[in-house]
Amino acid sequence: MAVSAEYKSFISEMLEGLGPIRIRNMFGGAGVYLDDLMFGLILSENLFFKVDERNRADYVDEGQRPVSYEMASGKIVEMSYYEVPERLYDEPDELVVWARKALDAALKARAAKPARSAKKSPRKPR
Repeated sequence: MAVSAEYKSFISEMLEGLGPIRIRNMFGGAGVYLDDLMFGLILSENLFFKVDERNRADYVDEGQRPVSYEMASGKIVEMSYYEVPERLYDEPDELVVWARKALDAALKARAAKPARSAKKSPRKPR
């Protein structure tokens, strides 16, 4: 199900203190970006933030679980995004603090990825 314009507007307003975020539709949900860095995910009108070892305990302590999906093989895959606790919607300043931690996790994940190589040179014909 696509994310409504109203929910996107609500999330943008809640995260104003973070800077100029943008929300881009993808795969029936939406990605939440600051500049070109995705740090959040919206699925079924629920907000999820990127986590790593530095902020995962915040979510676990609140009883939150990671986004997961089932592959065709039946294997369950957990993503590195956890649902934002509902109480944070009443605490916009604290929500922005959690969003900053999600940005840090996204920056660290991007830095850990190997650099993309330049265009591959074409193969020689046989």
